[in-house]
Amino acid sequence: MAYMLLIVEPLDQREERGEAAGRVVFDQMLGYRDKLQEQGVLIAAESLATAKKSKRLQVRDGKTHLIDGPFAEAKEMIGGFFMLDCDTQEEALALAAECPAAQWCTIEVRKLAPCYE
Repeated sequence: MAYMLLIVEPLDQREERGEAAGRVVFDQMLGYRDKLQEQGVLIAAESLATAKKSKRLQVRDGKTHLIDGPFAEAKEMIGGFFMLDCDTQEEALALAAECPAAQWCTIEVRKLAPCYE
């Protein structure tokens, strides 16, 4: 079964941390990715740019609406993800607990499933 570990981080955390500390954190996350790959559970992993550089898109009544980030109502953003192949949710949770980002972010663990479930 596939599980997504979503790295949910405060909006301004990256700016407050600064580039040098950010590079240290990124290296820790790369090490975690490599460990998951060695264990044979990693499907995909990526870091995402800040929400300040993103856009939201909606189509309503045939009209496309774009909203530029940052988004005033947002207090957190998805900073990246790991997609894992795990037998159980418990296994996915155990792997999430090993993620370095769990020390400064929230890790949301979600099973992949069709939208009607």
